[in-house]
Amino acid sequence: MFMENQRKNLLEVARRTIEIEAKALRDLAASLDDTSDFAACTEAIFQSKGRLVLTGIGKSALVAQKIVATLNSTGQPALFMHAADAIHGDLGMIQENDLVLCLSKSGETPEIRAVAPLLKSRGNQLIAMTANRESSLAKISDFTLFTPIEKEADPNNLAPTTSTTSQMALGDALAIALLSLRGFSPEDFAKFHPGGSLGKQMYLRVRDFYKLNERPVVSVSAGLREIIMEISSKRLGVAAVLDDSEKLTGIVTDGDLRRMLERNPNFSTVRADEISTKNPKTIHPDCMATDALETLRKHSISQLLVVENENYLGVLHLHDLIREGIF
Repeated sequence: MFMENQRKNLLEVARRTIEIEAKALRDLAASLDDTSDFAACTEAIFQSKGRLVLTGIGKSALVAQKIVATLNSTGQPALFMHAADAIHGDLGMIQENDLVLCLSKSGETPEIRAVAPLLKSRGNQLIAMTANRESSLAKISDFTLFTPIEKEADPNNLAPTTSTTSQMALGDALAIALLSLRGFSPEDFAKFHPGGSLGKQMYLRVRDFYKLNERPVVSVSAGLREIIMEISSKRLGVAAVLDDSEKLTGIVTDGDLRRMLERNPNFSTVRADEISTKNPKTIHPDCMATDALETLRKHSISQLLVVENENYLGVLHLHDLIREGIF
């Protein structure tokens, strides 16, 4: 068991780590002034006809991979090339119009020093993300994204902590600046995230759900047995009531059946039109799934009848939306 003073010490270490990294981020934000290459670099990436290739070694390589993922998800084509692999064949992935962003705190990492001149000789524009403006990498690059670092959060000033935090933040800033330039909308974001809950909210419509369900329906003259069999067999808790001309006149829910049984001891003469709810809540198949959810919530109901041009098409159930994470 930890003693109380040990716990206090652990909390102090955690706070100190965060404070050191927070200061580095404030310094990073302050460094983005008129003398910074950030704006010109962002514009060059935006105007480029190629992709943005990120490379690094060690922890910087891991940060580069995260930045690549963020860039791709916000509309900027990007890929990762490990600096150690670059000089063993992976340079072949670099195309003529690609820009290359090299991440290196010192700017003197052997692998980066080896690959940077090769990239320049191929005619690719080079971007340095480094804490050392006087480094070999900064001097050979077309743009330098400076990450000012006083010290790592590690007491020994060795483990990449503050430096990788700053790299990550500057990568996010670059991605969001590019996003802003291209007017990237929530709809655009959804196109790149079709499997996520946000993506589903942006593109899924009612017609994507109701077609997977049965189409429960009874006539206005249907008796209790027929109504129960239809609701039970279609497993949606409802049945639409249609007249002889196939026009929707109401809806019968399992709740309607329970209430009817409580107040009407004579079941043999019950007809669907006598126990149905008239003017049921309906929705058009082209409506967004999120709009359907709002309607269900507003009226505290679990099903909506799907109707187009006065034709009853089927049922949308609340559980359909829950299964897809639209809730």
